[in-house]
Amino acid sequence: MVKVPGDISPTVQAIYDAYEGGRTGFRPHLGASLIGRECERELWYGFRWCTLPSFSGRMLRLFETGQREEERFIENLRSVGVEVHDHDEETERQYGFTDFGGHFAGSIDGAALGIIEAPKTWHLLEFKTFNDRRFELLKKHGVEITSPEHYAQVIIYMDYMGLKRAFYLAVNKNTDELYSERIKADPQYTALLKDKAERIIYASHPPTGISADPAWWKCKCCDHRAACHEGRPAEVNCRTCLHSIPIDGGWWCEKYNQTLSYKEQLHSCSDHLYIPELLPGKVIDTGDDWVEYGFKDGIRIRNGRGGLSSRKIRESAD
Repeated sequence: MVKVPGDISPTVQAIYDAYEGGRTGFRPHLGASLIGRECERELWYGFRWCTLPSFSGRMLRLFETGQREEERFIENLRSVGVEVHDHDEETERQYGFTDFGGHFAGSIDGAALGIIEAPKTWHLLEFKTFNDRRFELLKKHGVEITSPEHYAQVIIYMDYMGLKRAFYLAVNKNTDELYSERIKADPQYTALLKDKAERIIYASHPPTGISADPAWWKCKCCDHRAACHEGRPAEVNCRTCLHSIPIDGGWWCEKYNQTLSYKEQLHSCSDHLYIPELLPGKVIDTGDDWVEYGFKDGIRIRNGRGGLSSRKIRESAD
């Protein structure tokens, strides 16, 4: 049988499906790997679980490829005499940090002593993979210009790990060419990044986005485009509810005066009330257990007691 170009075999599709079936869903904290992103609204939407992460099996496999490359980077460094520490021997976990009550966190690829360019200096290690086009940009412009997210990630990691230098090592996935760059700590930028993380974590309402134009290329590529620009109701969980707030060590429900486990946050309860900006209507009235919205077409909807549950509103948009 002649294979139609672009067809995916059942076996390949099954492999992709297996990756999708194993995904974990929402990240419990604001990740240091994301803090360099320009749009604070995007970061807030992610932290508040407004949109369920959706990656194809192929993309999830690609992410795994990047993670597996880290082991090879470590082997490469050790093979030239560099001392590498990639995990805590007592806990057998990656080194990392948490801040702001555990709501801001990250894990580092490692720390190294004996980098040939500065053998007596401890370096933070950060490993990345690039396609050919971006790798050429990296060689031409360096990390800070080519990948501001990576640069911010390295800067914040250095501060929390008490290091003054980082060794950034990247590979071209097309050619296996390597690129390295030593990056200096930047206390002023670190302070700005921490302030940014704190704003996002403790903001009860979404910050201003970087553009009001849904056709702008960064907005077109954003995972939260539907919630931000198209009026799609956010996911229904405790983090999109008016009653919940981040506290030291977790989340708190102000309605029932109790802490919320990760599992409880995912499923929420029947008394969920949307944070008003997460619905497309305008607030026209409120009560103890409800919020009423008006829409451009004249329709009025009450979210909560005496009206529609958040799940009903969400389902009606599907």
